[in-house]
Amino acid sequence: MTAALEIADLVVEYDAFRAVDGVSFRVEPGTTFGLVGESGCGKSTVLGAVAGRVREWQGGIRIQSRPVAASRRSREDLRLVQMVFQDPYGSLHPRHTIGQTLSEPLAIHGLSDHDPRIDEALDQVGLPLRFRYRYPHQLSGGQRQRVAIARALILKPPILLLDEPTSALDVSVQAEILNLLKRLQRERSLTYLLVSHDMAVVAHMCDRLAIMRAGRIVEESDPDALRSGALENSYSRLLAAG
Repeated sequence: MTAALEIADLVVEYDAFRAVDGVSFRVEPGTTFGLVGESGCGKSTVLGAVAGRVREWQGGIRIQSRPVAASRRSREDLRLVQMVFQDPYGSLHPRHTIGQTLSEPLAIHGLSDHDPRIDEALDQVGLPLRFRYRYPHQLSGGQRQRVAIARALILKPPILLLDEPTSALDVSVQAEILNLLKRLQRERSLTYLLVSHDMAVVAHMCDRLAIMRAGRIVEESDPDALRSGALENSYSRLLAAG
């Protein structure tokens, strides 16, 4: 089976600091792959390289078998992966209505029929269509994150990059967003690359996971090993134990 995403010997350096040091993994279509580790371990930098936000890297990134360049991405490449950010308020323009926010990626990519696409995106994430006329400050944190997911979905990408998608939300809302993401994955056969430091979220969401430390993957495993404490690497076990 062709991988949805392949990373090979990825290296990212900032001046003399190597933030990502030879990371490799493969994500199968329709699955969720988690990158786990402490702050500063390089997991979000990997996500940024896949998204095209980090533009200087070495190694290989293939998205649905298409090799992508570090410095320049085609519009078609950029439509294959979309990101959901950690902060659902900071990622939305405070002076734009939800409708304006959702229409922006459509305009950038030259797509027409904005109104039906916006209505479909809102419906998919469980928000009333009247929300298109509201502003971010008029929504709860969970509703804002639903808008962020709708914005990521509106271009119909096969892959979503999830950067700590529930860490800024109340515990009671986190489960709603995670269940929404799982439902959307089933309905649309989406592939997720999830970055998180929350082992419970990773165990709930992921089919495979990689534990990172100091820019490297120290262990690749599965959620069963995570839940049972059967991880092989001593650092992995320490991280899982909290």
